[in-house]
Amino acid sequence: MSADLMLVVGCTGAGKSTYARSLADELGALRFSIDEWMVALFWADSPQPIEFAWTMERVGRCEAQIFAMARQAAERGVRVVLDLGFTTLAHREKFRALGAEAGLRVAVHFVDVPADERWRRVERRNAQQGETYSLTVDRGMFDFMEGLWEPPTEPEWSAQGGLRIGTEE
Repeated sequence: MSADLMLVVGCTGAGKSTYARSLADELGALRFSIDEWMVALFWADSPQPIEFAWTMERVGRCEAQIFAMARQAAERGVRVVLDLGFTTLAHREKFRALGAEAGLRVAVHFVDVPADERWRRVERRNAQQGETYSLTVDRGMFDFMEGLWEPPTEPEWSAQGGLRIGTEE
């Protein structure tokens, strides 16, 4: 049984956005990336330095709209890939519950990369500002997110046909 909604999970620099793009292309799925929404809608107006509470309030608004659109797409038979970070178990459980409430099958795709490699990738992305670059992530931001990170367990990512994507670059 294939999932209607795929949650792409990983900590900062894991390659979630790259993976989400590839997965959406492979499946002909609709993809939503929180970074793209936040940059387009809010970064130009963000306080400097960036304030966590200000940011999270806007992330919540984006996620509510993203889920509403994802639900409509899935109800019409279009699979959806969500690239929303899903740093914590509570965040993943919230979207699994929303999916279940909507009658959708939800799977976790866990992009599992060690922290030292993820930091190297972030530094490279900051310097190159390529296709998946949204904003500069400094070491403080990286370490802050690292402190929040709750990796999914095997039973969590393997349910509903989910996957663990290994550490090879």
